[in-house]
Amino acid sequence: MLGDRWGVTDAEVARHYPCDDAVPSPAMQAWRGITVHAAPADVWPWVRQLRLAPYSYDWLDNLGRRSPRVLVGLDDPVVGDPFTATAGRPIGRVLAVEPGVALTGRIAGAVMSYVLVPDRDDTRLLLKIIMARGRLAAPLVALGDLVMARRQLQTWASLAES
Repeated sequence: MLGDRWGVTDAEVARHYPCDDAVPSPAMQAWRGITVHAAPADVWPWVRQLRLAPYSYDWLDNLGRRSPRVLVGLDDPVVGDPFTATAGRPIGRVLAVEPGVALTGRIAGAVMSYVLVPDRDDTRLLLKIIMARGRLAAPLVALGDLVMARRQLQTWASLAES
């Protein structure tokens, strides 16, 4: 499917992600990945800060509010916490957390897992998004997510590297 992969290897696509346990027979699957030139311990605080804002195109998905560019010292999320926020309003739910390694949540009909993989002195920041329904809409969702997720991962990489 067009837009189902960006920045990932075949091995990263083949690996098991926590979201796979939530949706055993998905109608749509998409993978994104980026190399962050920082240790996982420097990347994880930005991922857990997803609870505050989406970190992609703020003018579009955060109603013009800028996602925080400084760490605010959040504790690790717990299952049941809001997954993210748009314009300061919590949305979605955290489904699973492995602190420093993976964060999985649900927003509407999508389940997504962010996974941090050490890679020498760097970190591979991977995202898999799946949907249980929507085979007809899947190509549009995958393309839209590609644009938004790419920006999100690039933003986190830039923040973690600085």
